[in-house]
Amino acid sequence: MNFGGTLRVNKFACFTLVFIVFLIIYWRSSGANYTTDKSDFVNLKSLLKAAIYAAERGGKKIIEGKNRELNVKSKGKTQEGANDPVTDADYSSHCAMYYSLKNTFPKLTVVSEEHTKSDSSCEHQELLDIDNAPPEHKQIDYLYDEQTLFKDVTVWIDPLDATQEYTEGLYQYVTTMVCVAIRGVPVIGVIHFPFPPRTYWGWMFRKTSTNIPSVPHKEENKDQPRVIVSRSHPGKVAEIAKEAFGSKTVVTPAAGAGYKVMAVVNGTYDVYLHATAIKKWDLCAGDAIIKAVNGKMTTAKGTLITYGPTEEVKVTDGLLVTLYDHDYYLSKEPKILSTMP
Repeated sequence: MNFGGTLRVNKFACFTLVFIVFLIIYWRSSGANYTTDKSDFVNLKSLLKAAIYAAERGGKKIIEGKNRELNVKSKGKTQEGANDPVTDADYSSHCAMYYSLKNTFPKLTVVSEEHTKSDSSCEHQELLDIDNAPPEHKQIDYLYDEQTLFKDVTVWIDPLDATQEYTEGLYQYVTTMVCVAIRGVPVIGVIHFPFPPRTYWGWMFRKTSTNIPSVPHKEENKDQPRVIVSRSHPGKVAEIAKEAFGSKTVVTPAAGAGYKVMAVVNGTYDVYLHATAIKKWDLCAGDAIIKAVNGKMTTAKGTLITYGPTEEVKVTDGLLVTLYDHDYYLSKEPKILSTMP
């Protein structure tokens, strides 16, 4: 018998075999050092339901508060010198919203405009219903579940937007807001109006509440845009808007960032323009909703706003919110920036 001959080695097969062995060893070794517990994840659908319930709980506290002594105090002056008021209703709404979210999701990072006063009863809030959507928002129950890590989530809440107007009885501008940001990107937004009670929400790339209309694009609106601006300093911003967008621009002052964003989302206005510093808890929920309807919110320089847990809370480069033609309005940026404070 002749056992002689030549043994040929398939280099490609050997390389493939070695590579597969390497992957198996690497996977096993890394897997041994990396484990993620189920409790580290949060269901975004459940978080949307909780956000709606939390915003509406805050709204109820605000309704109750208007029939009591408001106990108005000042948190100081804004950059523009306007009074920045706070009331007992702000704190009551904060307690209801902040602690109901924290008690329901203990691992959740929540950033609020207000802080708890020294009242231990504030923390004893009932858990939110994360199994059943509110009756008027039952479509949420039919959405697909989506899980993400708690560590990637930051929730921003505004317990009472438009406090100044609340003290003046201009209740139409008042809102409570909850926003879910994932790695700084606003994904879910809830804006609740207590007077009369109604809630709007948007989940980016997924769904919006049924009370948000489908607004058609009108090319002619670019020549005579309807612009909504801050009530606290309308004169200066009106000048900026007309300088940037043309003399046919119609400018309307209003209060509350939540109110103004929803006015653009619902098609009442084409542009929301803001020229001074503004806080992120005023913007995050509206940013998520405008994204959910394919609109856009940026600074006046065109920069997207991020909402991480350790970031600066102020936006200082102005604000531009549109449902359509965002790039067109940004093209007027030099005029906007040249007239900004």
